[in-house]
This record gives sequence, C-alpha cells and structure tokens, in this order.
Amino acid sequence: MALDVKELRGMAAGELEEKERQLVQELFNLRFQFGTGRLENPMQIRKTKRDIARVKTVLQQVKAQAEGAKG
Repeated sequence: MALDVKELRGMAAGELEEKERQLVQELFNLRFQFGTGRLENPMQIRKTKRDIARVKTVLQQVKAQAEGAKG
C-alpha cells in the first residue's frame, strides 16, 4: 500500500518521524526475508523505499514551514 501524500501532509512532525522509523524497520524485515528467500513479493521492497522517501520529503517540508513561521 503506497502512502498518500495528502494523508502525510496532515500529520505532525513527530508522527512523520515515527512513521519513518516504522518504514525503515519494515524495510529491514523485507530485506531479511529477501535474503533468506522467503519474500513472496520483491516489489514490496521498492514500494517501501519510495514510501520512506515520501515521508522524508514531507517531513522536510513541515520542518521548513516551521522554521519559516519562527523567523
């Protein structure tokens, strides 16, 4: 399931950081499964990497907006 950017933009910075941690852990698990030959859908690794990139991008935007509001 690919993450929706609109959904991510509605999250706070703390929630986005937690989501990123979850996705990185999921990616680790997927890579481990791939290495042992138990991963049924290798495309899941690619989708997870892209979800991590989406979360990081939105997190950077949220942080930039917060910096802009401060100063």
